[in-house]
Amino acid sequence: MLKTLSPPQSSIETEKPAYELADFFRLYGDDYQRQYHVSHEQRLVMRDIVQCRTAALGGHVDTCDTCGGLRISYNSCRNRHCPKCGALAKLAWLEKQKVHLLPTPYFHVVFTIDHLFNPLARVNQKQIYNQLFASAAVALKAFGQKYLGGEIGFTSILHTWGQTLTEHIHLHCIVTGGALRHDGQSWQATNPDYLFPVVELSAQFRDDFCTGMQKLFNKGQFTFAGQCKHLANSTTFRQLITQTRAKKWQVYAKRPFHDAAQTLDYLGRYVNRIAISNNRILDIDNGYVRFSYRDYKADGQQKEMRLPAVEFIRRFLQHVLPKRFVRVRHYGLLAPRYRSGKLARCRALLGAYHETKTAPTTTDELLSDMLGHDPAQCPLCGVGKMDLLETLAAHPTRRKWQLAVQ
Repeated sequence: MLKTLSPPQSSIETEKPAYELADFFRLYGDDYQRQYHVSHEQRLVMRDIVQCRTAALGGHVDTCDTCGGLRISYNSCRNRHCPKCGALAKLAWLEKQKVHLLPTPYFHVVFTIDHLFNPLARVNQKQIYNQLFASAAVALKAFGQKYLGGEIGFTSILHTWGQTLTEHIHLHCIVTGGALRHDGQSWQATNPDYLFPVVELSAQFRDDFCTGMQKLFNKGQFTFAGQCKHLANSTTFRQLITQTRAKKWQVYAKRPFHDAAQTLDYLGRYVNRIAISNNRILDIDNGYVRFSYRDYKADGQQKEMRLPAVEFIRRFLQHVLPKRFVRVRHYGLLAPRYRSGKLARCRALLGAYHETKTAPTTTDELLSDMLGHDPAQCPLCGVGKMDLLETLAAHPTRRKWQLAVQ
């Protein structure tokens, strides 16, 4: 029987989108699980997204000290794959990054692996994603030494999807526009509009990645199942490496960010991003979903795509990361172990002697910035302040639901 979801019939304006990712799991989650294997991590993502900001997770009741009005708020799931969570955590993270940014332009470099590795990545996420981080880091560090005569700093952010939720495994890197030279006494800046020779950087990244993949195979680090099962044969795997090494890989380098504000804006848009946000979902009807996407092969033109709901769920869940996998990593001058030494030295060399560190931003201040108003202000009268009246316990069905899907 086909299932449909009608948009909310309400005249009250709200920021809640008409359709949410949770709707797919409620309506079509069972259909999906009958057709596809679901990993433990994927089951937890489905559970958390369905229960996010509902009575299942508990919450609290606030009352206004002026008008006596009540407001019920339910807790968030805090799952990093949930489209409704992460905004506050992102702002807090960005605040912490302010003191680590150097007063220099930053370049945006994107490393993408050959799509021939996608079937292998489906069952070996951790190994291939780690190899991607390592290969990009080796290439960038080597080019910093070769062309700038010193150590650069960069932050790498893993993305595994394209605009239509297909597999597109790549790293977004922001790279300092200069390096601390070997003597530690001088800063070597890059050309204002040029970082490294991209063709040469692409070739080294490709070779480093392919070499690393062959080493992982030789050590027996891969699992072979499904569409990559045939790669268990050593001859076939070597043929894959040879085939992809013969291609021209392209590392994409964008124009540099010219100040810290632009760099933070970039980080804010990419760090906590997931495969799709709720506001891109346009319609759910008769077992199909319609969503918007940007076609970057057509100059970023806004388009729409219609997919069966089960296929949409499959595409989304393939981007669920392994448990505790770190998708944002800092290297070189931006590595945590250098922040009190080399990074401070770079600040001095770049003339940032009198930089003052502000006190840590409070949660209330972060919420005010995010919402555009005082979160404690009464939404009914606009005058009073909301005080906690009652705490709502999580519903016992949360545990039952978890047991049902494991």
